Amino acid sequence: MKRRCNPCEAAMSHDPAVTNPDLYKVVFENERVRILEYRDRPGDKTEPHDHPDSIMYTLTSFTRRLTSGDQQRELELEAGQVRWVGAQEHTGENIGHTDSHAIFVELKEPAPAGSPTPDSPLGPSPATGES
Repeated sequence: MKRRCNPCEAAMSHDPAVTNPDLYKVVFENERVRILEYRDRPGDKTEPHDHPDSIMYTLTSFTRRLTSGDQQRELELEAGQVRWVGAQEHTGENIGHTDSHAIFVELKEPAPAGSPTPDSPLGPSPATGES
């Protein structure tokens, strides 16, 4: 089964379930979505990997650093947050004192033709009301 169908994503080749199999686990997949479970511990780091457009649901509160090229972002996320994650490649590091546990719902279908493509921040988008 083909993992992704978005032509822009075809160039991405760093599947997190392959680059970091000890941290990412595929829990469901069909023709339209793939669902990943992510778990790590303080100090854990990921290899470079990419995500297509995704929804992230945090199951625990955690702090992490994401790096992509020269760009770096530190995030503190609370349990129970749902965030949009635009397609991107990055590495991650748990820089907090708690384990990370999150679910990613990866979209396989491209955005509808003519839909706006907002500039995606590194990591998840800010929660509603955050700057």
